[in-house]
Amino acid sequence: MAKWTSFPHAGEYMFDAVSIKKQWARLHNGDAEPVPKEPAVLQAWALFHSGDFEKAAAAGIAAGGAGITVANKATAIYANYLEQKEKTRLDLFMQVAERAAAQAAAEPGNANAWYWHAYALGRYSQGISVAKALAQGLGGKVKESLEKAIALSPKHADARIALGAFHAEVIDKVGSLIGGMTYGAKKDTGLKLFQEALKLNPGSAIGMIEYANALVMLEGDKKMKEATQLYEKAAASEPVDAMERLDIEMARAELEEE
Repeated sequence: MAKWTSFPHAGEYMFDAVSIKKQWARLHNGDAEPVPKEPAVLQAWALFHSGDFEKAAAAGIAAGGAGITVANKATAIYANYLEQKEKTRLDLFMQVAERAAAQAAAEPGNANAWYWHAYALGRYSQGISVAKALAQGLGGKVKESLEKAIALSPKHADARIALGAFHAEVIDKVGSLIGGMTYGAKKDTGLKLFQEALKLNPGSAIGMIEYANALVMLEGDKKMKEATQLYEKAAASEPVDAMERLDIEMARAELEEE
């Protein structure tokens, strides 16, 4: 396995077991992950929030149990933002999907096992093309896992964001009629999920970004102004950890391109 690309702002977000516990509620407002009891898992999370994704993934796998969630998040966020090679990105997403599926089978009540299964399959689907992924039956798996995550963890803002994106992407690719009949995708449901997510986690830069994208997919140019405002709000956010920094930088990069 090739060495992972380093987080470009290494050293700017430094967490340890003590500081991470103090900021846990703020750091995990999106994924509603409970505070881990095991010191090794807490340490893996400290590596993740500091931006050392490769070490966080390795530490999470070594810790096992709740550590698998850290490994999955670290791998997925790394693949999404920092991995340059498309094949490697897709391989990493499939690794996460497989690990999360095994975790969900072992712990069916673990909301984030279902969430990371769906997130990884969703990003993999975007990588191979949503139309191709739907033809392979991945859409149903993504939707089912996200609905399970929300049922198990009603305050899971990130699962709502991902499910909202699912509804928008499907309708964007196959239209509202086929999207609704074949995949259960509905415009109103998608938009409502984003609104609920941003109520649960108002400061979520990724929530604003994905909501903006969905508005344009579902409503077209008439929502461009609102979408731009959401991007501007995301770009003006203050990151508290490495992942948020990557989310916010993506918003800034998009605005610069316009």
